[in-house]
Amino acid sequence: MSAEPIMEPVMTQVDPIDLLIAFEKAASPMPIRAEYIEETGIVPPQPDEEHSDGIAQLFLQFNGAGFHLVGFGMGFHAAQEDGRTAALVIPDFYVRRRKATEWDEAHSKAHKGWYSMDMLALVGEVTSSNHWADTSPKLRAYAAAAVPVYVLINRHTATAHCHTGPVLPGEDAAKAYYSEEDKVDLGAPLPLPAPYPALDTTPFRTD
Repeated sequence: MSAEPIMEPVMTQVDPIDLLIAFEKAASPMPIRAEYIEETGIVPPQPDEEHSDGIAQLFLQFNGAGFHLVGFGMGFHAAQEDGRTAALVIPDFYVRRRKATEWDEAHSKAHKGWYSMDMLALVGEVTSSNHWADTSPKLRAYAAAAVPVYVLINRHTATAHCHTGPVLPGEDAAKAYYSEEDKVDLGAPLPLPAPYPALDTTPFRTD
């Protein structure tokens, strides 16, 4: 079983990037990489075998369909209008719009290893014991950053979701949402908008 995620409010007068770095150093010797969403620091639980194997299968599906900018492991940064950090996320998998440009590398250097969330064309999460984070604050963070497609594999409810049409009403990222959703039971193909392939979700079935 995966451990429960650790969630702590963050002092917003200090850059959340620096606070996460300090937290990660304090958590040594166990290597971790925390996230920051809606003024809260989150340490995701360690992925189990099913989680990791399923993500690998999704990676192969995207890659086999010709999407060679699919990946996992990179951290992404979203900013508020005044430039302050709004979110720091490490998606389980993603498809980038582009390879990193000079601007992207400069952004990553300025933000200590976090790339701009503008690089993301599609982002995906697979729930562990932190299904609440993936279905609520992370969904809103991706919508607020205008990521066009959010794929969610919810092992808690045995369903797969494709969210499209990000909407940010006003300036409050906590009110962001996706206007469209396709939902299937795990085991059924999950339709994605063109040009992406429908995803085979059977790797996440447990029966």
